[in-house]
Parts: sequence; C-alpha cells; structure tokens
Amino acid sequence: MQEHADETATRARADLLTALLLVALGLVLFYLSWTMPRLEARRIHPSTIPGLVPIALSAALTLCGGLLAWRSWRLPAKGGWSALGKAVTGKAARRVGAVLALALLHTLVLVGWLPFWAAAMLFIFSFIVVFELWLIDGQPVTPLSSLVWAAIIAIVGGGGIYFVFERIFLVRLP
Repeated sequence: MQEHADETATRARADLLTALLLVALGLVLFYLSWTMPRLEARRIHPSTIPGLVPIALSAALTLCGGLLAWRSWRLPAKGGWSALGKAVTGKAARRVGAVLALALLHTLVLVGWLPFWAAAMLFIFSFIVVFELWLIDGQPVTPLSSLVWAAIIAIVGGGGIYFVFERIFLVRLP
C-alpha cells in the first residue's frame, strides 16, 4: 500500500513539472502565433490568417497544461519530490537519456556530415555498444563478441537502409 502511495506522489510531482513545461510552451507558441504577419495589406480575411490554427492549438495546450498542473498540485504527494529525484537519476532515466543523446547526435550531427548510410551504420553500432556494454540490463556480454555483432548488424542495417530507400523506393537520402 505504501509503495502505491509513493508511486502516486512521484507521478503527481512529475505531472506538475510536465504541466508547467506545457503551459510555458503553450504561452510561447501563443505569442509567436499572435505576432505572425496578418497580411491585412493584401486584404486577407481575418479568419484565414496564418497564425489562427497555431493560436487555437497553443491555447488548448496552455489550458490542458493548466488543468494538469491544478490537478497534480492538489494531489497529496508526501515525499514526491525526493522520489522523483531518485527516479530521474535512476538507471531507466540514464537509458532514456542515452537514447535521446544518440538520436540527437545522429540527427543533428552525423546526417549531413556523413553520407546517410555511414551515419546510419555509426548510429546502429554505437546504439548496440552503449546498451550492451555500458547500460546493460541483465546478463553481461563479452566486449569482443558485442563489438563484432554490433559491427555486423550496423553494416547490414545501414547497407539495408541505403539499398531499400535509394535503390528500391528511389528516395534520395541526405
């Protein structure tokens, strides 16, 4: 029973932080949408202005974030902040952070700097190595076999991605 209460307290504080981020994002998007050009000089009807849909969506995001913040603030959450801190610094959070870092590295750095097939191979290889050697969740693997299999899978995967998209679907990759 105590474990359920601790989990509820942790989720309430996580919801509160998420809600505050959603409200902030909604307000920024609302402002940016409001300041978009209205095109009055071209006699554009006010119901067709470019920022109308983003204004509505950002207002909805702000409203939903506010409701979530109100709900999570009202929930009893004794010890919720410390439990949230432990959850954010735990192994699962490190694994999520590693996935995010690898995906951002691949998308923002490797693609465009290397041919797509090489970037894909490097991403696949590094993903396997990181999760089999450093962030493993279970039985440890010997480093040599992990490196060999990661290289084989990366070559087959990266080459397969290139072959399927460039040669079969005729899609030009970056």
